[in-house]
Amino acid sequence: MLKRQMLCIALSCALLASGCGADSSTETNENVPAETSDGSISETQAVSSLSQIDMTHWQYNEETDVYWQTGIVYCENPADETYENLGIFVPGAYLTGTPNGNGTYTCEVNPSGSAAGYTANTAPIVIPVETPGYMAMDAPTEYVNSTSAYTDAGFVYVYPGCRGRDAGAPAGVTDLKAAIRFIRYNDGIIPGSTDRIFSFGMSGGGAQSALLGATGDSELYTPYLEAIGAVSSVSDAVAGSMCWCPITNLDYASEAYEWNLGVTRTDLSADMQELSDAMAEQFALYLNDLNLKDETGNRLTLAASEDGIYQSGSYYDYLKTVIETSLNHFLEDTTFPYTVTGGGRGGLGGLNDFGDMPLLDNDNPDTDFKARGPKGDKGEMIPDGNFIDNNEADGIDRNLTSGNITLSGTYETVQDYINALNAEKTWVIYDENTNTATVTSIADFVSALKPASKDLGAFDALDQSQGENVLFGYGDGNGAHFDPTMAKLLTGSDYAAEYSEDLARTDALGNSVAYRVNMYNPLYYINDYYEGYGSSNVASYWRIRTGINQSDTALSTEVNLALALENYGADVDFETVWGQGHVEAERTGDSTSNFIAWVGECCK
Repeated sequence: MLKRQMLCIALSCALLASGCGADSSTETNENVPAETSDGSISETQAVSSLSQIDMTHWQYNEETDVYWQTGIVYCENPADETYENLGIFVPGAYLTGTPNGNGTYTCEVNPSGSAAGYTANTAPIVIPVETPGYMAMDAPTEYVNSTSAYTDAGFVYVYPGCRGRDAGAPAGVTDLKAAIRFIRYNDGIIPGSTDRIFSFGMSGGGAQSALLGATGDSELYTPYLEAIGAVSSVSDAVAGSMCWCPITNLDYASEAYEWNLGVTRTDLSADMQELSDAMAEQFALYLNDLNLKDETGNRLTLAASEDGIYQSGSYYDYLKTVIETSLNHFLEDTTFPYTVTGGGRGGLGGLNDFGDMPLLDNDNPDTDFKARGPKGDKGEMIPDGNFIDNNEADGIDRNLTSGNITLSGTYETVQDYINALNAEKTWVIYDENTNTATVTSIADFVSALKPASKDLGAFDALDQSQGENVLFGYGDGNGAHFDPTMAKLLTGSDYAAEYSEDLARTDALGNSVAYRVNMYNPLYYINDYYEGYGSSNVASYWRIRTGINQSDTALSTEVNLALALENYGADVDFETVWGQGHVEAERTGDSTSNFIAWVGECCK
C-alpha cells in the first residue's frame, strides 16, 4: 500500500511539473492524478485563485549564496494573515538570477546547477514545525540565518507560519497542509522535489510533524482546508517525518501517563488515587486492543500483576527492554572517566545533549541559538527574534531537577556510574564482562529517573489548564475537556457535568471534539483499532527520537507510535536516548546534522 501511495504522489508531481508555467496569474495547474476509493488513478486539477510564486521578487544573500522570499500567502481566505504565509530559501545553484536594479532579482530555475549532490529537480524540501506546546509559529519576515545549514546541504527550506493552540485544533496542521499544497501548486516553477518533502519538529512540533506524516490527504481535514481556501486537488502528504519527543496519542495520553508514571505520585487523596489507578487500568485494556506487534511479529499485551497495575505481559517486557537498550547504548557511546556537565537530579540536563556542544543558556538565547542551529534543547528561536522557552510552553518548569537520584561530577568507571544510579536502591544490574546492564522493573526506573511532573489528568487537566485543553478548545484561547475515558470514570463526581458539556460541543464547522481528537492522533490512521486506518497517505520514512528521562509524556507514547508505524510497513528509525529529557535528543552528534544525514539516506 505504501508503494502505491508514493507512486500516486510521484505521478502527481511529475504531471504537475510537466504542465506548470511561470505565469503568476495562473489559477489552475495541469492535470494531477488523485487516488480513488478503488485505488485507481483519476485526473483532477490543482485549483486555486492564488497567484503562483512571483519569480521577479527574489532577494539574494551573497554570504550564503541563497535566494529567498518571505510573505508568500499560501491560502485564499486566511483565518489569520499574521501566520498563514511562508518564506522559501533556495540554494543559489538552483536559480539563475538577474538583478532588477532595486535589490531584488528575477530568477529562472537552473536545471544544470547542483548543490551537495542534488539538483533543482532532486533537492529535498524541508519544513520546520516549531510549535512547542502546540503554540503558533510565526512566518519569517527576513532572511533566517539558521536555514543555511540546510541550504548548504542542498535542501530547499520552506518556512510556513501556522496558527497555534489558541485557534483550536486542527488549525495548526491545517495551515501546514495548506502550505504543502501551495508548494505543490508551484511544482516546476520553483526548485525542489515535491516527492521529497520532509517535516521536522520537537515536542508539540514533533507531534504536528508526526501528523503531517500520518494524515496525508485525509478527508477529515477537507472542510478545514476549504474554509481557508487551500489549494485543492493536490496532495498534502509528505515523504518523511522527523519527530523529537512527539506529544501524540492524546485520546489515551492521560491514561498512559498514569500507567507509566502514576506509581511516583505520593500526595493524592483517596478519590484521586482511585481515579489514577482506574486510568492506568483503562490504558492497559486499550493497549491490548491495539494489537501491536514487535519486530518478530509477536503480539504485545499487558497482563494483571501482583505489584502495580498491569505491570506484566509481553508489552511490559518489551518496554523494559527499550529502557535497557537505551542505557546500554549510553554505555557503548560513552568513554569513562565521564563528567556530568550540567548536574541535576535524575540526569535531566546532566548530559551534554548534543555531543560536544555546550548546553543552551536561557540567559543568552540569541548567542546559543546561533551556535546550536534553528532550535535549542530548551527553546526555539523564531524569525522575529522572540525566544520561546519550552520550559514554559505547556506549564512545566523543565529547569527543575527531578528523580530520586543525583548525578553530578566525574565518574571514573562504568561501575561508579552504575553505583550512582543505585544510590537509593539497587535497580540496575551491571555485567562488567559484557558492558551491559539490566533493570529490575519499569517502576524502579521511573522512580529513579522519570517521576510524574504533571498533575492528574496530565493532558486533560481537571481544571482545563493544560495546553492540550486549549488545543481542543474552540478558538477563544480557553480550555475544554476532550477525554471520554476520564469523563466516564468521573461519572457522579463534581467534574462530571463539565466533562459532559465539553464533550457534547461542536466547533464552527459542526464537528465534535472526538472528530478533532482523531484528526490529531497519528495512530488513528495507522492502527486498525481505529476507523481511520488506511484512510490517508502515510509517509514512507520516519525518524523518532526521545529523551528517556522526560516526564512530559509516558514512554509508551513514542514507543507505540514507532511500533504502529513499523506494523503498518513504514521505514522507522527509532531511538530513546539515555539521560536526556524533553529535548532534541540524539545519541551522538547534533540534531541538525543527524536530521540532514537521515534525509540524505532516505533520498538514495
